[in-house]
Amino acid sequence: MLQLNFSGYNLETGTDEAGRGCLAGPVTAAAVILPPDFENKILNDSKQLSEKAREKLKPIIEEQAISFAVTHLYPKEIDEINILNASMKGMQECVLKLSQIPEFIIVDGNRLLNAKLGLKNTVGKQFSKEEIELLKSIPNQSIIKGDAKFLSIAAASVLAKTYRDEYMNMIHEEFPMYNWKKNKGYPTKEHREAIRKYGPTKYHRMTFRLLPDQLELF
Repeated sequence: MLQLNFSGYNLETGTDEAGRGCLAGPVTAAAVILPPDFENKILNDSKQLSEKAREKLKPIIEEQAISFAVTHLYPKEIDEINILNASMKGMQECVLKLSQIPEFIIVDGNRLLNAKLGLKNTVGKQFSKEEIELLKSIPNQSIIKGDAKFLSIAAASVLAKTYRDEYMNMIHEEFPMYNWKKNKGYPTKEHREAIRKYGPTKYHRMTFRLLPDQLELF
């Protein structure tokens, strides 16, 4: 079973994101504070779980968490600030949405959550000075493959993945030719062939290499 706590603080939140490598749709972030007595033998990195297992875990996490938050950052903002910054900003927004201010943050990856704050973006949420100072004040630790080591990060990965999948299923109904219900916006051969045939949509990330030969879009 994964570890429950890294810092020793009761109000420790784990953060993660889903959809960073996709060509279409949002990057979705989540933050979760689990209670000190939380246990679950199934919970793991969302990539290691079946869709059925993720859907089973989602209500368990939401019901038992002290607090959780989920945020979508959409393609226009991704294109403006780049996917790495968008992923981090999404997790920062989730921390601010939590009903309780965490005492410590653990984040999946190799970059501290407060490494870059207050980006000058024109799309999406603008952080106030107070919000920036709050995020700076919370100690945090990045953990490589943290979603396979700590329960709160794994829980965040499950929420990020399931909420993003729900969104992609929804926009699939608007543009079924891209089959997002199956590929969820990842650069599969099927998805790229649909882009080649029909062109990009409002949900595509235009700064990403949508086709091997980008000129073929025009």
